[in-house]
Amino acid sequence: MAARTEQEEHTEEPVVPVRRRSRHPVATAVSAFGELLITAGLVLGLFVVYSLWWTNVLADREADKQGNTVRDRWAGGPGDLDMRDGIGFLHVPAMKNGEVLVKKGTDTAILNNGIAGYYTDPVKSALPSAEQGNFALAAHRDGHGAKFHNIDKVKTGDAVVFETKDTWYVYKVFAELPETSKFNVEAIAPVPKGSGAKKAGRYITLTTCTPVYTSKYRYIVWGELVRTEKVDRDRTKPAELR
Repeated sequence: MAARTEQEEHTEEPVVPVRRRSRHPVATAVSAFGELLITAGLVLGLFVVYSLWWTNVLADREADKQGNTVRDRWAGGPGDLDMRDGIGFLHVPAMKNGEVLVKKGTDTAILNNGIAGYYTDPVKSALPSAEQGNFALAAHRDGHGAKFHNIDKVKTGDAVVFETKDTWYVYKVFAELPETSKFNVEAIAPVPKGSGAKKAGRYITLTTCTPVYTSKYRYIVWGELVRTEKVDRDRTKPAELR
């Protein structure tokens, strides 16, 4: 092979500039839209986590705090129950949600703290100690403690127990209504319509939203008082809760 001359060794190929092709406006728009969708998805995901998990954490903390306040006052000895703090605790074994503090009213300031509230409007609820009436309660089914999330697990014959400072009220579920209008106030009437009850008695009604993660309809469970037990010094639970 012939030797390269000095001139050939120092000769370089000319550099040809590469022209970048401009993106089509449609492609640019599609790319930007895709990025927006990804961002929106992340924001929505964070919102779901906040709504369905973090609000439960906050509500459970507040419910525990308020529940402890009630029990501390009960331990203080005889005296009228402070209705502001809560009148007692709901126990529904089928829901597997532990005890639920119950207070007066069903506004979000109460329910959002992982607490169940008894109705004062549009129908005034009777308290368990009343000789007749309907102790009608509401709680969230998802988020904010979701105390009634498993209401669909409660079936006819199951126990519902309400605990006050000095009495256990033991109810037995006799009817469920998986879906009804949110405006069906007759479901929480003294003699709840749709439950099959025909005369005045001592009833308990649990209400919450349905389907899960919506507030379109209401899910209803009805129970009737079967007995009461006095609370002893050790607060021994009724057989239904052991």
